[in-house]
Amino acid sequence: MYSSSHVTSAKRHKFTEKALVSASLLDHSKAKMLQEFHSHAMDIYHYIVAGLDPRLKDYPLMQNPIPMTTILLCYLFFVLYLGPRLMANRKPFQLKEAMIVYNFMLVALSIYIVYEFMMSGWATTYTWRCDPIETSNSPQALRMVQVAWLFWFSKIIELMDTIFFVLRKKHSQITFLHIFHHSFMPWTWWWGVGFAPGGMGSFHAMVILPST
Repeated sequence: MYSSSHVTSAKRHKFTEKALVSASLLDHSKAKMLQEFHSHAMDIYHYIVAGLDPRLKDYPLMQNPIPMTTILLCYLFFVLYLGPRLMANRKPFQLKEAMIVYNFMLVALSIYIVYEFMMSGWATTYTWRCDPIETSNSPQALRMVQVAWLFWFSKIIELMDTIFFVLRKKHSQITFLHIFHHSFMPWTWWWGVGFAPGGMGSFHAMVILPST
């Protein structure tokens, strides 16, 4: 006959086995759910990326949103964390000449972009009444695609505004609004340009460009 201690030990062993089986099933269920979630998320991602304007597929940073998002995350990491720490015990950089050249180049680029927007439709074929996006590969439609991309890329160049502030230790100018504007604008405009390079949306870009 088994002693009470043997019976108790056997019960504990069975209970442990059941607990291990339950834990294994739970882990398997969680892993399956995560796998399904990842699969659905990737399906949605590929569906969205497939909708990008094919005329932009050869333009830099336009194949998918990952490179653009990575650049903006690196920007935020530098201006909010790395840059201030690197400059904490250093004197401000004197970048007057570099900033003069930078600002002059941005002004010239802005003038060129406005001119290209005008010649790509707003001063030629657009009616100024909610004009649709021209989806053909005509020279003028491709010209609009090119200037739409150039407008977006100018927002990436303008990230240097904040970099200059950090290097010059102008902390009072690095406000929440400034960082939000410089990080959120290029992110949202990437999607706008990627799906709708032209049409009425380009009027917004053309008008706000001289003031940004």
